[in-house]
Amino acid sequence: MTLVFAVGLAACSVISVDLTPRVRPLEEETVEGRGDAKIVIVELAGVLSDAESAPILSVGNPPAHVPLLVRLREELMKASDDSKVRAIVLRINSPGGTVTASDIIYRELMLFRERARVPIVAVLMDVAASGGYYAALAADTIVAHPTTVTGSIGTIMLTVNAQGLMDKLGLAPITVKSGEHKDMGSPFRALTPDERKIFQSVIDDLHGQFVKLVAERRRLPREAAAQLADGRIYTAEQALRLKLVDAIGYMPDALATARREAQLKDARIVVYKRPRQYRATYYAQAETDGSALEAALAPLARLGMTGPRFLYLWWP
Repeated sequence: MTLVFAVGLAACSVISVDLTPRVRPLEEETVEGRGDAKIVIVELAGVLSDAESAPILSVGNPPAHVPLLVRLREELMKASDDSKVRAIVLRINSPGGTVTASDIIYRELMLFRERARVPIVAVLMDVAASGGYYAALAADTIVAHPTTVTGSIGTIMLTVNAQGLMDKLGLAPITVKSGEHKDMGSPFRALTPDERKIFQSVIDDLHGQFVKLVAERRRLPREAAAQLADGRIYTAEQALRLKLVDAIGYMPDALATARREAQLKDARIVVYKRPRQYRATYYAQAETDGSALEAALAPLARLGMTGPRFLYLWWP
């Protein structure tokens, strides 16, 4: 993006200011530890979506915001190309997101395990629910923080019905369609009973995929996994008892697990960052866009404004 200003002095001058953020390659930073072997911390935070954030105009030239799926694949490719990387610690703090984004993240993690042949340890922070837990299923070991809220295994579809508001305003949509259900889910009218059944069938299929993955990755009978998948959330203690996680601990415990599974005595704990990002400890967050409130609300707003979406998302 370029802004052009015309300034009239003795003559007319044109000043062009390039405000386009420049994406720099990822850099490696050691946050603690020693030795040649490396354990890389990869972060999944916020609502999981492939949507890009709206640009935010600010003074100076801030680092470009890279969408979550793009950043995740870039970090995993960088790690798989480094023979000194011996384990990944996946730090998750997410209520979930779209079905597709959650599934892509899971697949990228599984492909990384096949390429690099190194263990992945997931550490669950405040919330690792629905799609956040779906992503954690790619890990060899799941460690939950003592105060983690997890679970919410299930699928939800969100849309709105603005028909009443339209009636009050004296407005009516005009729809020309090729079939009875072509505009099903339209915010301008209520769902018909048949349309609700169609949407429910899609929800049931996507839910079944989630339950199947829980059963396979957590080595649970399908019936047991299905009983756990009614959408409820679980504390760390409950999740451990139900075999949804492997241990309860803190970040150092997750790192110790990674060292043990990689058969390492010493290892450097590293993160990937863009230039000008602060990542001095393993609690520092990866790149964010705007304030914490903006970062939390913007993806939710996008999900609700684009018509019906199928989500692996804890939506209280």
